[in-house]
Amino acid sequence: MEEMRFDGRVAVITGAGRGLGRAYALLLAARGAKVVVNDLGGAIRGDLDAPGADISVAQSVVDEIVAAGGKAIANTDSVATPEGGKAIVQAALDQWGGIDVLVHNAGNVRYGSIRELSSADLHAVLDVHLLGAFHVVQAAFGPMCDAGYGRIVLTSSVGGLYGNERCVNYGISKSAMLGLNNIAALEGEEHNVKCNVIVPGAVTRMAEGIDISQYPPMEPELVAPVVGWLSHEDCPVTGEMFASMAGRVARMFVAETDGVYRPHWTIEDVAAASEAFHDKAKLHDFGLHGHVDHIGYSFKMATAGADA
Repeated sequence: MEEMRFDGRVAVITGAGRGLGRAYALLLAARGAKVVVNDLGGAIRGDLDAPGADISVAQSVVDEIVAAGGKAIANTDSVATPEGGKAIVQAALDQWGGIDVLVHNAGNVRYGSIRELSSADLHAVLDVHLLGAFHVVQAAFGPMCDAGYGRIVLTSSVGGLYGNERCVNYGISKSAMLGLNNIAALEGEEHNVKCNVIVPGAVTRMAEGIDISQYPPMEPELVAPVVGWLSHEDCPVTGEMFASMAGRVARMFVAETDGVYRPHWTIEDVAAASEAFHDKAKLHDFGLHGHVDHIGYSFKMATAGADA
């Protein structure tokens, strides 16, 4: 297969100073993309003024890219505000006149159970993972649609899709990427703007405090090619979600069982039918236009049941 390159393309990658984001930036730049390396350089909790904050983190990745013959600029605006999201995208527009690829990877972690999590810790994580995704997508969406081209990659997590204890703020944010992804894919469809989700698993700063001694190889570089594919002009999919962990790549999706139709229901009827509508023998993957297809299938079942 011919090498999939990004010559002439402009990519914006948030949280690109370390870990996964850095791997994405280095790969896309090595394949010819001009890259805006966005990173606050802050502590893992997301406190810019906390010990360890370093705004030179983004520049260090830029230096790596430039030293290898690529093109990149550093940006330290925060995704957590609408103004920051606009400024990150504007950096690409000002420097290179456009934006072709957006990868939202920026993140922070503040642990706490449902009962104990403070409002400050809830909003600090929502602001970066959830609102941050919207801020940069909204800023990039207009220029992409106007240009008739764009590739967006959002970041979810197994902690958001399947849940994880003491990570409620993170889980809420990451599960919300499904909704944003689907809507961006639908609204971008007529403009050749595609949006997909990566569900990565890699050993980065977020694994701090976890015993990884029995883990298989889980470098960020194992995930980067999947993001590269989703970012490329030849990628055929939109509105989909892909897991990449320890060398395994898989499509993930929301599915429905076949379901049960009755013209009238009581609570007891629902209880009696529970085993039947839990039956996974037949699953439906309605895909990008699932909103319409779900309604259509439900109506079809109701019509068929009424005619029976």
